[in-house]
Amino acid sequence: MNIEQTPGRPVDEAKPQLGFLGMGAMGSRLAARLLQAGYPLMVYDRTRAKTLPVAHLGARVADAPSDLAAQVSVVFSSLADDAAVEAVLAGPEGAFAGAVAGTLFIEMSTILPEISRTLAAAARARGMDLLDAAISGSTPQVEAGTITLLVGGDQAVYERCLPILLTLTERCFYMGPSGMGTAMKLVVNTLLGVEIQVLAEAVALGEKAGLEKERLLDVLAQTAVISPRQKLAMDNVRREEYPTTFALQLMHKDFGLILREAGALRVPMPVTAAAEQLTGVELASGEDGDITMSIRWMEDLAGIASSENTASQEPGQA
Repeated sequence: MNIEQTPGRPVDEAKPQLGFLGMGAMGSRLAARLLQAGYPLMVYDRTRAKTLPVAHLGARVADAPSDLAAQVSVVFSSLADDAAVEAVLAGPEGAFAGAVAGTLFIEMSTILPEISRTLAAAARARGMDLLDAAISGSTPQVEAGTITLLVGGDQAVYERCLPILLTLTERCFYMGPSGMGTAMKLVVNTLLGVEIQVLAEAVALGEKAGLEKERLLDVLAQTAVISPRQKLAMDNVRREEYPTTFALQLMHKDFGLILREAGALRVPMPVTAAAEQLTGVELASGEDGDITMSIRWMEDLAGIASSENTASQEPGQA
């Protein structure tokens, strides 16, 4: 079934039919918010089981990206990496193949800026528009509607799609032409990855120096040098629970993108390179889960036993 497409139509008129490609941790939550805002929605994921939660909320499920794009006015995508984005959008069965002129794409994955620009150019060649709308924030912020959207592309297109973006968050920033949204996301994730690693080292140093852990964390939280994201990480340390809101594996992938972009631009990033290597070692050692588990890993390297490990030891064990 095809829905009438009107090139250039403002997307805030009469709740246009939306599509969403990728029902992972972020995509499924973003899709749920669009449904809750009253938008008719069609979704696709290569693992069909991942579409079931949003299907139960009222979304229709497409059999292929091209099938989805043929039936909607606006296509969102939130996918794992550059290769997945290129395949799902520009591949033989991709969304571009099914979309008609006037379709708007809002691509939200963390990818290289050059890929964003290439996809935007490919969309324009078909009479369509593509914005890169990178997300700063994780699953709790998606659910709360407090993510930050960093958008690149044609400014007039950005302004047309603002009514939809504002159903996801009030924090939308236009960063410039195509690729500038994803470029800003790499800047943000540079700080995210490095600050968690630095916090892990600082906490391990303080504990090994003999500072009582709760007092150490309480005082750190009151200092001007701790970011809101580091405060959330310290809450995990206090509980010794590390629910996955941003996987270490994804941080390692993003570090790779950051360093590739830095290499192309001839920007030296020695601290970021060291943090990327440490995340690689953590993954190789079998550590997986949330990025804040880096703190527990640094405690282990420093020979600091967690209370969880200590409680499980038999009497007389070291």
